[in-house]
Amino acid sequence: MKGVPASSLVRRLRSRVAANPYVRDRWLLRQLRARQPSWDDVLARSPSFQAARADRSPAKTKVLVATVGGGYVAGTRVESLVAVALTLRGADVHVLLCDGAMPACYQCTSDFYDEKRFAVTGPTAGYCRACFEPAHDMYSSLGVPVHRYRELVGPAVAEECRRLAADVPASEIPDLVLDGVHVGEHAQAGALRFFGRAQLRDDAESEIVLRRYLEAALLTRAATERLVDDVGFDVAVFHHGIYVPQGVVGDVLRRRHVRVVNWDVAYRKSRVLLSHGDTYHHTLLSEPTETWETMRWSSELDAELMDYLRSRWSGANDWVSFNRQPKADLDAIQAETGVDFSKPCIGMLTNVMWDAQLHYRANAFPSMLHWARTTIAYFARRPDLQLLIRVHPAEITGYVRSKQPFLEAIAEAFPTLPPNVHVIPPESKLSTYAAMQACNAVLIYGTKTGVELSAMGIPVVVAGEAWVRNKGITLDAESEDAYLAILDRLPLAGRLPDDVVERARRYAYHFFFRRMIPLDFADDTFVAAHEFRWQLETAEQLRPGSSLGLDVICDGILTGSPFVYPAEEVALAVRR
Repeated sequence: MKGVPASSLVRRLRSRVAANPYVRDRWLLRQLRARQPSWDDVLARSPSFQAARADRSPAKTKVLVATVGGGYVAGTRVESLVAVALTLRGADVHVLLCDGAMPACYQCTSDFYDEKRFAVTGPTAGYCRACFEPAHDMYSSLGVPVHRYRELVGPAVAEECRRLAADVPASEIPDLVLDGVHVGEHAQAGALRFFGRAQLRDDAESEIVLRRYLEAALLTRAATERLVDDVGFDVAVFHHGIYVPQGVVGDVLRRRHVRVVNWDVAYRKSRVLLSHGDTYHHTLLSEPTETWETMRWSSELDAELMDYLRSRWSGANDWVSFNRQPKADLDAIQAETGVDFSKPCIGMLTNVMWDAQLHYRANAFPSMLHWARTTIAYFARRPDLQLLIRVHPAEITGYVRSKQPFLEAIAEAFPTLPPNVHVIPPESKLSTYAAMQACNAVLIYGTKTGVELSAMGIPVVVAGEAWVRNKGITLDAESEDAYLAILDRLPLAGRLPDDVVERARRYAYHFFFRRMIPLDFADDTFVAAHEFRWQLETAEQLRPGSSLGLDVICDGILTGSPFVYPAEEVALAVRR
């Protein structure tokens, strides 16, 4: 299954933001038609798929693939593959798509739309058509039922959703809950993502866009409830699990006792990360440590992990990377930032402001910004220490560029930074890893880089809900006072003890090698995760026993088994 090779669709869309919307949307429709996977030839060479598709036994496990937004090409590629594989395993697969009914969704951002124009018009009809039609045609070619919003939500219900979204006082929207569905929270998350901000501005456009996302959340709730009532499902699988519509879909299904599986493209090439019950952004925080503590460990696995972690400096083995050609020379870092590594230095890693606001539940602090300001104020009183802040590069290289830059937000409290506080700005090519390795300890809020740094023996202090928290690896602050007490202990006497480093490496191996499940069919040639292609000749390659990674995924969806790939066993078998 070979698609059309292309550079980043996102970059090219951004270049057309100022162009005529009609021309842009026609261009987008052509692009998305070319990028949707073509299954016709693959399925024609698979008699077992055709037989499985023809079997309409009522005893089959009913699976909802809730793609909803067909313009997310990585989503349709993975979820159509899963739909075919589950059909081959005897499941009754259905698909849910929005057909342009929502007045806003996660695929709308202020990078693509003028904020004032979007507040008035919402997504253009051509934009929604480009999202819906290619995905609908592709899924229909699989022969599975495709359900559409407008077929599920009639005019009367749609008008009720519109009226409620218009009537709720703006201050009450974030806390609006209907029958256990947090429509207001998801609407707020969607609006923040649209604007790329951690807080909405107090202006007319922000409120109107927020109401658009609330209406979309209400429509999604109505459509999902109707579909579950009409069909009934045992399990549903869909990407992200947050924002509008995915967060709302998840809330409805959990309330209706339908098992939920969420997935996302993993950092490593040709891999995906899945979780039961909720988005992995949340489930990784509470995953039992026994899942990886008892894993067989060896010097070979240790070497495999460290080789991979070193490759992350440049992202050579990753789909998701934000600094592809870093400068790792310490002299260059000192020259550009003014830091002096011959004196005690503490590193600090930020998240993207809006991203941290949505993905993580604050712990010691109510927000990342509060944490950052508290930390800078503390170091202003500690001239014996230096603080080196690395602002996340994804502020400018991420899919949604931040409209609330960290340094601007900090400047409101610190127009001039203390002389012992130094900054690597988001656009800098300086290596985050090289800079942090030269530090005595590193302070983080919610970044997964804490997993990597602790595996390198670097002490990490966690103030927010990073995945490495509560693993017996890091210094975890449960309150602001506890965080400040940890800072009072700085600088630390040395690197992490050997037993803690081994524990950190076990968890890092589990995270990068076991939770990130390989898909043997993905072409890892492209840098952008949404541009990978399947290398398939026939759907027979997707049958049980043909791909261990796909078996782990399908078994987890159908039976609820853990989404853990036995990478250590595979490595041992290869060595034998």
